[in-house]
Order: sequence, then structure tokens, then C-alpha cells
Amino acid sequence: MSRSFDVALVVPLRGPAGIFGPSAELCAQLAAEEVNRSGGVLGRELRLIPVDGGAAPQAVAAEVAALVHAGLVQGVTGWHISSVRQAVAPRIAGRVPYVYTALYEGGERTEGVFMTSETPDVQLFPAMRLLARERTARRWYVIGNDYVWPRRTARTAHRYAAANGLHIVGESYVPLATDDFSEALRRIELSSADAVLMLLVGMDAVRFNRAFARSGLPGRCLRLSTLMDENMLLASGAPATRDLFSTAGFFANMITPENLEFHGRYAARFGPEAPPLGSLGESCYEGVLLLAALVEQTGELDVRAIGANAESVSYEGPRGLLRLRSRHVNQRIYLAEARGVDFDVLTELP
Repeated sequence: MSRSFDVALVVPLRGPAGIFGPSAELCAQLAAEEVNRSGGVLGRELRLIPVDGGAAPQAVAAEVAALVHAGLVQGVTGWHISSVRQAVAPRIAGRVPYVYTALYEGGERTEGVFMTSETPDVQLFPAMRLLARERTARRWYVIGNDYVWPRRTARTAHRYAAANGLHIVGESYVPLATDDFSEALRRIELSSADAVLMLLVGMDAVRFNRAFARSGLPGRCLRLSTLMDENMLLASGAPATRDLFSTAGFFANMITPENLEFHGRYAARFGPEAPPLGSLGESCYEGVLLLAALVEQTGELDVRAIGANAESVSYEGPRGLLRLRSRHVNQRIYLAEARGVDFDVLTELP
């Protein structure tokens, strides 16, 4: 191969989301190795340049922008929170393709940004509708971190609830890296909620699950999270996961040929002690594959040309054969229920 195709891999190595940083790094590494065994990107070796996405958003943006402007990377991908994406995207808009892999609030339109991630219209709302029908979950309390993804997702959930006979009966927002949820739990207990919508990141969700279990609320309120993977379940502990649901495009326990093969390759490459596979780490595998496919299949490094031809691009990964629609990966979404520290995938959401 000739000169390398270098990609900034932006994943959290500190803070609440650092719990799944190791899984994200390994999944991205596996994807890069597989791309290179297939010939690389336009004949170049794909190399990952790590960037700590758990730092302050403007610090992450400055580091990524410096790499892009110096010509040291030809693409950006990774899982990081929306406030980091909002800082990074305008700094590199139109210069290199940027594949964002975290579920998010929707509405990203910056030139050159492509999403492998879930949005509320296809992930949250169908899950709320199903739980309302099957579990009579009609009065929801929102607990979230205090930044753009939880705030905007809750805003759209209010509109969805009002139009569909559901009710948001209360909200609490806490800073990232919160370890005391006593006030939020008191408000949930005093409310009429029969369901809690969790919009918490990483270890914050873990600590909330533990506190929720101690509060005695699990017998009264189910929980639904759109950001809950196997690493977070394991850290929460089995006693803290009763009546906990999650919705995502990938779960480690999905019984599909693509997922079984992915598990086999991951275990063979990294061994039995590797971090557990989950949707958040796996998204970085998707991000590397999509970024490579965008450049390889369009034959372009120019962001505008890639964008003009992006919907002709397809790739196959653990989530199956996927294509882009309006710069978002069009994928199946599932609802799962926690069974101890594993997920039981219940159904594909309509």
C-alpha cells in the first residue's frame, strides 16, 4: 500500500463515558484491521489516531481541528457526546468526512457529517409506544444529564407524548459525573410516574440504577434507556436492573449470522478477557466501516463529492447490510429487557 489513510478516532477515555472507551477502541481497531486486509482505503493503509473524547468539548475540537488542518488525518469517527460533536463539526466542516457513531438528538446537518447512530424518531418513540401498550407505561419522568442530547430528546418526547395520549410528569437534569441522585429519586417518588426515561451517560446511569434499586421504586416504575450497553449493565449489577429496558440498533445477544461472526472475530482477536461487546463500542466498528466505504466506493476524498454520492454507498457489518438515508444509516432498531447483567432482545421496533 502507498501512503496511509489516517483517521482520528474520538472516543472517551475519561469521565462518565470512559466505561465503554476500551470496548470502542478495540471495535474500531478490529474494523481497521479488516479494512486493511481487504486492501485498505483507495490502496492506502487505514490507521487510527486516538483522541480522548472525554475531555472538555472545546479541547477535543481544538485537537481534532489541528490534526485536520495539518493534513495529519483524512477522516474522523468515533463515539462521543453531542456537546463534543457540536464543538468538532463546525471546526472541520467541509474538510474531511466525519462519521459520528453515538445515538443523538437528531438534526445534525453540518457538511461532511454522517451518522451511524439512532435518533428519537426511530429509537425512543416506538419503544415508548410499545411499553405504553404492553406495560401501561403512560406517565413518564425524565432523568438526564444537563446538556444538549438529554434536553433536546426530552423536548421531542414531550411533543410525542402530547400527541399520543402519554404524559411527561416531571424532569430532573444533573451535571455529568453526578453521584448523588437522592433529590431526583425523591421527585420521582412524589410524582405519579409509572415509567422513567433515562437519558444518562455511562457511569452516571450506573450510579442511578444502583440508587434506584435501593429506593424501592422498581416495583412501581419501569425504566427505559436509549443509552445502556452490556458494560453498563455489568457495572450496575443484577439487583439494579429489574424492569430496565433499552432500545438500540445492536445488542450483543442478537442471534443473527452477522453478529455471531462478529463475536467470533472479536474474541479471536482480543481474547476472553476483552471488554464486553455492546452497542456503544460496536458503533465504532460501524463508524470505521462506513468511513472507509464512503471514500472507497465514491473514489473521493472531497467531502462535497462524497456527500453527493453517499446514498449509493453500502457496507455490511454486525447490524447487517446498511445504506445511508439523509446521511443517517438506515437500520433496524430493537427493544431489549435486562435479565440480570445481560439483555434479552424482545422485538424489532416498527
